[in-house]
Amino acid sequence: MANTMLKFVSVPQRQPEKRTADARRADFDEIYEDYSPAAAGEQASRCSQCGVPFCSVHCPLGNNIPDWLMLTAQGRLEEAYGVSSATNNFPEICGRICPQDRLCEGNCVIEPGFESVTIGAVERYITDTAFENGWVQPIRPVRERAQSVGIVGAGPGGLAAAGQLRQQGFQVHVYDRYDRVGGLLVYGIPGFKLEKDIVARRHALLEESGVVFHLGQGVGSGADDLPFEVLRSRHHAVLIATGVYQSREIGGPGAGLAGIERALDYLTASNRRSLGDTLPPEAEALDAQGKAVVVLGGGDTAMDCLRTAIRQGARSVTCVYRRDKANMPGSAREVKNAEEEGVHFEWLAAPEAFLGDSTVTGVRATRMKLGLPDASGRQSVEPVEGSSFTLEADLVIKALGFDPEPLPKLWAQPGLEVSRWGTLKVGQKDFMTSLPGVFAAGDIVRGASLVVWAIRDGRDAAASIHQWIEANETASAVAEQG
Repeated sequence: MANTMLKFVSVPQRQPEKRTADARRADFDEIYEDYSPAAAGEQASRCSQCGVPFCSVHCPLGNNIPDWLMLTAQGRLEEAYGVSSATNNFPEICGRICPQDRLCEGNCVIEPGFESVTIGAVERYITDTAFENGWVQPIRPVRERAQSVGIVGAGPGGLAAAGQLRQQGFQVHVYDRYDRVGGLLVYGIPGFKLEKDIVARRHALLEESGVVFHLGQGVGSGADDLPFEVLRSRHHAVLIATGVYQSREIGGPGAGLAGIERALDYLTASNRRSLGDTLPPEAEALDAQGKAVVVLGGGDTAMDCLRTAIRQGARSVTCVYRRDKANMPGSAREVKNAEEEGVHFEWLAAPEAFLGDSTVTGVRATRMKLGLPDASGRQSVEPVEGSSFTLEADLVIKALGFDPEPLPKLWAQPGLEVSRWGTLKVGQKDFMTSLPGVFAAGDIVRGASLVVWAIRDGRDAAASIHQWIEANETASAVAEQG
């Protein structure tokens, strides 16, 4: 190991090459080039193989990162994929969209000046290589079970659970109101971060593994919806993994003007356009070409909107965020990419009114200053008196976060208990809701969060469902014998 690892002293950190900003602005393709085999091995060899791997500790999935870095450095890529995929259902997706600078790479123990190992890029390289070489195989359970599990939501949490349950031989049915598998992976995240064939590849693999998908099938009380009680009657257990889709709104004078749009509506229209879908007239209007665009918010969704507007040919693109750059909730890497591509940032600024008669023409904002820390330790923000300024805007996009939809009401399930934030209440260890045999995982439980946390929750919920079905089976068998 000493010959192949601990090379961070002699080998500098090198991320995969990025396409030039001019080239990136012209399309929705991913911005990073692939590592060559030599570069991947060389960057993996920088790992210090430390005794307490903080990269693994700070990964929600607890990935065995030092192990697969060592195997990559030794050229043992098939084994590296085996270790990587043992704890992560979608390493090629996490390698692309996880905020590694806040998780694994941000906690690498290599000292500043030598810089962290490029964990995400190596993870992506390993899995893409595995697919190219046919090492990624469909799930073939040791034995088939008669019991079935219904999963509502084909996002990362639902898909991770589907894979884990299929591994145990359960009959798995996934229901989703959209026409494609992936949820926000397809409709919320732009292609320049995650090309859609990457998600489609996993969909095909899960279908080949025996997972049955019911797409375009909503759950609820609508005319074409499947009533939740019917869904429950079909399956031995149900997992709710719907995510959170209800956009947070903003008030103030002029907030109802035309041209003020929700981030998810805007990103969905752009992604559907890229996928070649025919859009309804109201979605066709969600195009930034030739417009002055202002995006409100500072998370990764805001970065996605800003960088999408650049690619659509906006006249100007401005981000308005009420805190400073150091306090951005989004990935620092994404902020840097946005700056390179021509986004202008108005730090420490907050909207106070929207201007225009029937359609928005501008945003009046006020400067903010950071105050004392609040109860959570985060600095409060306070307006600076007399600091108002106006930004031109033909299109304003609200990227202020997401809240859960009111599922008990939509699904006519008053017994489905929710928290004061509207998320589903589940048992701390078993992921079961207030309805017996109904489990929940991902954002619908924890609130808007990262894809990697949804995968973790989906895996853990699947293990709980497995235990619950087996316990019920045992109890039934004992009762019959009695």
